[in-house]
Amino acid sequence: MSSVSIGDLSNSFMTQRRSVALRNDLFRLTDELSSGRVADIKQVLAGNHSYLTGLERSLEVLEGYSVANSEAAFVTDAMQLALERAQDLGADLGLDLLIAGGGPIGVVAGNPSENATVQLDGMIKSINDDVAGRSLFGGIATDRTPLPEAQVLIDAVRTVITGFTTPDDILNAAQTWFDDPAGFDTVIYAGSDTALAPFVLSETERVTLDVRADNDAIKNLLMHTTLAALGGDPTIGLDVPTQSDLYLRLGEGLRSNQDELTGLRSRIGFTEERIEMISARNIAQETSLEFARNNLLAADPFETATELENVQFYLQSLYSVTARNAQLSLVNFL
Repeated sequence: MSSVSIGDLSNSFMTQRRSVALRNDLFRLTDELSSGRVADIKQVLAGNHSYLTGLERSLEVLEGYSVANSEAAFVTDAMQLALERAQDLGADLGLDLLIAGGGPIGVVAGNPSENATVQLDGMIKSINDDVAGRSLFGGIATDRTPLPEAQVLIDAVRTVITGFTTPDDILNAAQTWFDDPAGFDTVIYAGSDTALAPFVLSETERVTLDVRADNDAIKNLLMHTTLAALGGDPTIGLDVPTQSDLYLRLGEGLRSNQDELTGLRSRIGFTEERIEMISARNIAQETSLEFARNNLLAADPFETATELENVQFYLQSLYSVTARNAQLSLVNFL
């Protein structure tokens, strides 16, 4: 019977090739065991990459929606806080005006006009608040504040009510100017008439939030506060009983305005709730997709550990055989 022998050089090459293959398997299995994911994705997918590509694309899209959701939540929260501050200032001022105008012969406490000026300044600063340099209540004109300083508004309203001497006439003149598109909206409001573009929060969900500084609830708050700041102005020339009557009327107006502001904030609150619901739905979908991807690419830890142990055994055996072959000599053979 004939036999086939392998030369020393060929045997060396075969041993080296086997050693490299085992070491590569060792590195691959070690990586799979530590990461929990298969190293050879092509083998797992059997050439069909469309499913994995679809999963990864969906995850990337959801990541983009996550950023949009965070931005929308941040903006609406900032709006709520700004309106809350303005509403609280209006509530405090309204109470002060009711107390000041409650006397039988005139103003009974403090300096309501000076107090109103301070409160008006705080309201305007709250409404002019911004997020990352973008104005909240100016529509698409996010690059500028929607309202000027308090003194500018006071000067404009002073011109409107000068010459009127009764609370009814003053209130009517101011209300007409604030409602007139050529009045407050043109002279004072510096924002845009166009609302912010809708927040795109998912493939099917859009959220529009149109709350601007020219909203009627905000204008009524500013109107009553500005008139209170002008109640004691010498250029208006109101006597003390008339001032008292005006303050009382303005206090009642600010108290009624609280319901308007609450309704405005409830609109924002409804939008906040929608954003939270959409965000939760997106997170659940993202978790499901990540589970599907991980399940597709996951390496079985038990199977991987067993295969790793086998590779280590084969590699050690190969090294042992190689070491024994290296020690062979003709003397030992004879």
